[in-house]
Amino acid sequence: MTESNSATNSPGSTSSSLLTKHNWFESVKGLTHPRSVCMLFLGFSAGLPLLLVFGTLSVWLREAGIERATLTFLSWAALGYSFKFVWAPIVDRMPLPYLTRRLGRRRAWLLISQIAVFGSLMWTSFFDPQSDLLALTVIGAVCIGFSSATQDIVIDAYRIESAPPDLQAMLAATYIVGYRVGMIVAGAGALWIADVIGGGDYSFRAWSTVYQIMACFMIVGVITTLVNPEPKTDESSTSFSGTSEYLRFFAVFTLAVAAFVIGFLTTGDLVKSAKAIVVENWSFVNATTARLILESIRMVFSVALAAAAAWVLIRMRVVNFSHVQETYVAPVTDFFVRYGRLALIILVLVGTYRISDIVLGIISNVFYLDMGFTKTQIANYSKFWGLMSSLAGGLLGGVLALRYGVLRTLLLGAVLAPASNLMFMLLAHNPVELMLLFVVVVDSLSAGIASAAFVSYLSSLTNVRFTAMQYAIFTSIMLLLPKLVAGYSGTIVDGLGYETFFVITALIGLPVIGIILVVERMVAADESGATSKA
Repeated sequence: MTESNSATNSPGSTSSSLLTKHNWFESVKGLTHPRSVCMLFLGFSAGLPLLLVFGTLSVWLREAGIERATLTFLSWAALGYSFKFVWAPIVDRMPLPYLTRRLGRRRAWLLISQIAVFGSLMWTSFFDPQSDLLALTVIGAVCIGFSSATQDIVIDAYRIESAPPDLQAMLAATYIVGYRVGMIVAGAGALWIADVIGGGDYSFRAWSTVYQIMACFMIVGVITTLVNPEPKTDESSTSFSGTSEYLRFFAVFTLAVAAFVIGFLTTGDLVKSAKAIVVENWSFVNATTARLILESIRMVFSVALAAAAAWVLIRMRVVNFSHVQETYVAPVTDFFVRYGRLALIILVLVGTYRISDIVLGIISNVFYLDMGFTKTQIANYSKFWGLMSSLAGGLLGGVLALRYGVLRTLLLGAVLAPASNLMFMLLAHNPVELMLLFVVVVDSLSAGIASAAFVSYLSSLTNVRFTAMQYAIFTSIMLLLPKLVAGYSGTIVDGLGYETFFVITALIGLPVIGIILVVERMVAADESGATSKA
């Protein structure tokens, strides 16, 4: 393995990296590389906020008496993960006063985003959702999601730029391990603390303490950012000529976000009124279906309003159109030029690969509670004992990706995901602690393998000229459809029950297997054609 990083990922080199196999010694040795260790701690910093805005927050709000359908709709508060490509160019290009000069482009944004996660967690800890302060809790969740998504943008770019392609599988593996540890701390740790302080009953003081402690754990990421060097890469040329142009670009982004927020908030009462009218006049549409459809329309309208606001500002020449083309159009064009006929099917794979895991994951903790398990039992079996299998899965995924190739390991993960989801049906039939442990181990192991392979695959798709933007697009596509579907998971469970829901989550993951086989065949054909021409 070499130490230098490549300037770009060409189609040929990418195909080779996806199919290349290494011996077992080389595969395992990559775990000890300094960059792998660095990604372990940055992975922890990235994984910690995730459950605090999804699973753990759902348990808190459920205990506070918030209805289940509202809980899963609140998962949309973190759609920043799915739309982070919108502000990735700002993170990628806009310098931060003083910090960029002192720390470098990547580390400056890393530090700022980590401080923002800390502040958002502290904000959330100050308000009790049971005391008519749910809106303030939602604001905190949105801020956690936005700042955490920004941190993800920078970490992804840092990882890809700091090591050569043949080391990316190992960096992905240790990153996933750290990510899973962060999730365990935010899951098992949070539930343990809440149970110990709250004594098994709802206690705002307990949950407030939990979020304050979790905020302090962000120091791990801050220290890692400060002690590790900035990646040595050639910064791409840019047409931005000064700070004022960056600020105007940022202003357009801010106003577009404001348009989205205004559109979403002002249509809330309209959706409620429309739902009542639909249910009253259309007997064949029940309240659950009406809410599902109207909330979807509300989301689409808000996104369209934000896009319209940005378009108007561009037409008013608040920003130069060449800057928009450089930051948003060029990375997309580059991807389609490099991958040609493979591009569309790759995007379909990226958008559906994690759908089974994410749709089920958003409601898993609520499922455990509804099955009668206590927070301590969930912490012990769902989180703590799942830690070892998560770590093993992440490391195994990285080693397998080096040993047998990324695409083969990706296929294994696609098979394991729906299979592990069906295991939850066993738990629904037999909700005992031993069955909970079995389900958690199987689910965590398969998720670790799949995640490590998938992160390595996404890394291989990027061009270093557009690292942050392209990877943000891929991860946004990866999360968008699953998160939108996950927002309805509570509604589906209310209407069909848990067992049918688990079958649905397994079925929607099956097409992914066929997509991977098609991609693998096309990559192999391209590689064979390139070899014959040479």
